[in-house]
Amino acid sequence: MEEIEKYIQQFPENVQQILNKLRKLIKETAPEAVESMAYGMPAYKLNKKPLVYYAAYPKHLGFYATPTGHAKFMVELSKFKQGKGSVQFPLDQPVPFDLIERIVKFRVEENKSKSRK
Repeated sequence: MEEIEKYIQQFPENVQQILNKLRKLIKETAPEAVESMAYGMPAYKLNKKPLVYYAAYPKHLGFYATPTGHAKFMVELSKFKQGKGSVQFPLDQPVPFDLIERIVKFRVEENKSKSRK
């Protein structure tokens, strides 16, 4: 999607690499998710329901997996700054892609189970 590529290209090369890796991870983990832009950031929906969002900022990567996605991984996310349904991964530290992948998998299953009801 051209809009997301433009979003990613506005950041320094090192941040672009992180965003591209994150985008690829989400697309591979949730291949049925629909990719778009929402709230000025890359967004993914599955079964017409929000899955995850992400955004880059000067000093951190914001990751938004709704309150349930963050609650499920509360212990592992506790070392990062958080808000309701959001977490900040500092750009001067390694991004925990394995944790993000597990969160996305959880959200995929959660969205699929909600759509079955």
